[in-house]
Amino acid sequence: MFRKVLKKIFLYFILTCGALLMFFPFFWMIMGAFKTPAEVIQFPPKVFPSHFSFINFKKAFAMAPFGRYFFNSVIVMFLSVLTTTGTSILGAFAFSRLNFKGKEIIFSILLSLMMIPFEMLIITNYTTIVKLHLFNTIPALVLPFVASIFYTYILRNFFDTVPDSLYYSARIDGASNWTYLWRILVPMAKPSLFTIILLNALSSWNSFIWPLYITADLRSRTLPYGLQVFTNEGGSFQELLMAASSVIILPMIVLFIIARKYIISGVSRGGIKA
Repeated sequence: MFRKVLKKIFLYFILTCGALLMFFPFFWMIMGAFKTPAEVIQFPPKVFPSHFSFINFKKAFAMAPFGRYFFNSVIVMFLSVLTTTGTSILGAFAFSRLNFKGKEIIFSILLSLMMIPFEMLIITNYTTIVKLHLFNTIPALVLPFVASIFYTYILRNFFDTVPDSLYYSARIDGASNWTYLWRILVPMAKPSLFTIILLNALSSWNSFIWPLYITADLRSRTLPYGLQVFTNEGGSFQELLMAASSVIILPMIVLFIIARKYIISGVSRGGIKA
């Protein structure tokens, strides 16, 4: 009994240390948003500001059209979630229920592509977007992400847990593959779908590298790109950068806190076969 208690105490100690380590950068950023320029670069560093003032937030949002950036980010996130979820559902159903030659080989090849980092594909994607005359447009921010093998993999594993007898019963009753997918499988896969939607929303909202290359003016820029305004050749306005960053990440933090259980449940259920 003593050994079990000691083991549990040690486990909670490790988890607490890990949680504090992950939380500290966010805490430091929020505290920095209220500091003066001198306090931000002060050494030894000062954890709390002398007094809390919202002047940095006012200055930050006066330096760039964050209203436009916010609108663009919402549109890109909505389109990305809509298209990626749709293609993931269709792809997962095809690899789970349909029988065609080379299915497992094709799926294995697609899974192997997950090992290729997106940065290696930037030049190819950039060339394709330019040839399609989509440079500096909202569709250019969405097009490279309309399909995801990771999300397809999660859904496919969940679809595989559904008994084949249910599929054959639906077919005998006259249901087409399309009807079976949308009226039976999709409602059953709500936890996994919710996970895909949330993870995709987070990824789209925080995307920086691709918008940096593919946009040239504020018509198509998103919030992470807007943070560039606080950096120049002479350095950066760290207090303003922290203020803007705190506001930008706040919606995603709230969303993650609210839906963290669904994310964990969806990933675990989609990654384990019954």
